Amino acid sequence: MKILVTGAAGFIGSYVSHSLLGMGHEVTGIDCLNDYYDPALKVARLDSLRPLQGFEFIEMDLNEINSRKSELGEFEIIIHLAAQAGVRYSIQNPFAYADSNLSGHLNVLEFARGHARSPLVIYASSSSVYGNNSTPPYKETEFVNKPVSLYAATKIAAEAMSYSYASLYGLRQIGLRFFTVYGPWGRPDMAYWGFSEAILSGKPIKVFNNGKLRRDFTYIDDIVDGITRIATRGAHFETVPHKIYNIGNNNPVELMTFIETLETALGKKAIKEFLPMQKGDVFETCADITAISDDYGFKPTTDIKTGLQNFADWFLGWREV
Repeated sequence: MKILVTGAAGFIGSYVSHSLLGMGHEVTGIDCLNDYYDPALKVARLDSLRPLQGFEFIEMDLNEINSRKSELGEFEIIIHLAAQAGVRYSIQNPFAYADSNLSGHLNVLEFARGHARSPLVIYASSSSVYGNNSTPPYKETEFVNKPVSLYAATKIAAEAMSYSYASLYGLRQIGLRFFTVYGPWGRPDMAYWGFSEAILSGKPIKVFNNGKLRRDFTYIDDIVDGITRIATRGAHFETVPHKIYNIGNNNPVELMTFIETLETALGKKAIKEFLPMQKGDVFETCADITAISDDYGFKPTTDIKTGLQNFADWFLGWREV
């Protein structure tokens, strides 16, 4: 199949591209390579993809996708992972989220709608949409209308835009609410990366809400398995061709347990600075994965000890490069 992956130089996008290429699919990746975090990491991810047969990369902003559609052609599947990430960054830089997560998402929908044959669009949403008002484990059927960050608000809006395009134009879509994805080649803005850098540098780590937080950490290989299952097995809809799935580990971990496991993986203790809850954060995340398990046989297999050890082994090598 011909597959478009947006955000191909990103953490999840690069892994998904590798997996699809390994299955024999043709992958066109696009990414704007912005400097939200060190572009060298994005270039390194791309460098591992460029030699692979069937891969093409085009540097492109999401908002250019329709004006440059002749360079792209048409696809059977569009896996839309590009977005401006980060809950905290959205508080200081709100317009970056409007540009990428709202306008960018709309441009992808218009690009897909312009195909001669409707492609299946698989797009990234987030567990952030549940806010603090839902009771874990979160179910996709919950009404999400009280986001505690602008990032979460843009993801709720993107889901609504996708539903409208499915309803109006029959554009087939599946939205995936990711739950705290981690692993080698991850994002420097994520807590596990920042913690690791601070621990190894002998600097204190900031432990918010005095460590009384729980997160449904999901290892990258499990996330990729879920995405590729949907991409290769297709989708079955009822009336409006739009579905939302949680994709997580369904096994939340206490923040202090997470830190202790990371300390063991890195071989060094952390200096901890305990702080109150910060704006935009939530107390707990936990995915009810019944729907994606029933429909696609999705079952996460990587525990936090194994996942963090894999990350630590990679991170120690990356720091030395």
